[in-house]
Amino acid sequence: MKAACFNRFGPASDVLRVADFDKPVVGPGETLIRMHSSAVNPSDTKKRQGAFPDLLDNGAVIPNSDGAGVIEAVGLGVPHSRIGERVWIYQAQFARLHGTAAQYLTIDSERAVTLPDNISFTVGACLGIPAMTAHRCVFADGSVGGQLLLITGGAGRVGHYAIQWAKQGGATVIATASSELSKQQCIEAGADHVVDHTDENMVAQVLDFSKGRKIDRVVDVEFGANLDRVLQLIRVGGVISSYSSTVDPEPTIPFRQMMFLDLTIRLVIVYAMPEKAKQAAIIDITQALEKNRLQHRIAAHYPLDEIAEANQKIEQGGFCGCVVVDIE
Repeated sequence: MKAACFNRFGPASDVLRVADFDKPVVGPGETLIRMHSSAVNPSDTKKRQGAFPDLLDNGAVIPNSDGAGVIEAVGLGVPHSRIGERVWIYQAQFARLHGTAAQYLTIDSERAVTLPDNISFTVGACLGIPAMTAHRCVFADGSVGGQLLLITGGAGRVGHYAIQWAKQGGATVIATASSELSKQQCIEAGADHVVDHTDENMVAQVLDFSKGRKIDRVVDVEFGANLDRVLQLIRVGGVISSYSSTVDPEPTIPFRQMMFLDLTIRLVIVYAMPEKAKQAAIIDITQALEKNRLQHRIAAHYPLDEIAEANQKIEQGGFCGCVVVDIE
C-alpha cells in the first residue's frame, strides 16, 4: 500500500514522503479500513516538528489521527456485519506509529465509528479532533442550558463546532473573532454575539451585550494569552475549558484571584478524554449527522502525494475550515 511517512523531525517539505508499506494485517478486536480521506490537524504538524522527541524511537510514523473510509475486514471478536461499513476514525496516530495518511489502516473497532450515508468521507475525516474536542469543552461539566458561554476563536476548527454544540445545548453564545470573515463564520454557526478579541474594549463589549451578567463557561483557544480578560468576565464558580495555549505555552496563573473566584479549570485533549466522554461525544455527533444539524467547513483538498503542502497550509493559518488529504 501507499502511505505518507516521516522518519525524522523537520519542515514538511523536507521530511514527509510517500512510500510503499506492507498492507496491515487485522488483529483481534480490530477493523481493517480502506481509507478515503485523512485530515491534517495542528497536533499532527506539531508531532512532525518534534513536539514528542521519542515519537520516532520505534520507526517511521504514518501521520494523522483523523480519517474516514470503509471496513474491508474484521478481526476476532468484531461482528462480520461491519464489513462494508462506512466509518470515521479518531485517535489513529496516538501511542502507535500508524495513522490515517495511508491506503489502509488497522485500528480498534471502537475507534471506527459508523458514518451515516448522508455524510461524505471528507466530512467524516474532520470529526475526530475538532468535533470531539468541542463537545468535551462544552459539555464536560453538565448541561449548558440557560448558561452564558464565551467561545474564544469561534471561527477556528474547534470553536466552530463549540458554538454549534453550545447552541444546541440551549446556551447563549458570545464568540470572539477578529476579521470580518471570521465574525461572519461565528454568526453562521449560531453565535448570538461576536466581539473582536483584538479590541481593547472587548471586556466592556461583552458585558454590555450581557447587561452585566458574568460568563458561566469559557471555551478557550488560548488559555495563557486570554486569561487576564477571561478573569474579568467569568462569574464566581465558573468554568474555563481550554484546549490550547500556543501563544503562551507555559502560562503563570494568578492563583489567589482564581481561588477566590472558585473556578474550575478543565484542560481538554481528545487522547486523554475518558472513554465515557468519548462515547457521549460519538452518540451526539452521530445523531447530529443523521439529522444534518452540524455545519462543516472544508478549506482545502490535497492528494496524498501533496501531504507536505497540506501540512504547510495548516501551519500558515489564516483560513477557516479543515484540510483534507484524499487517499486514492
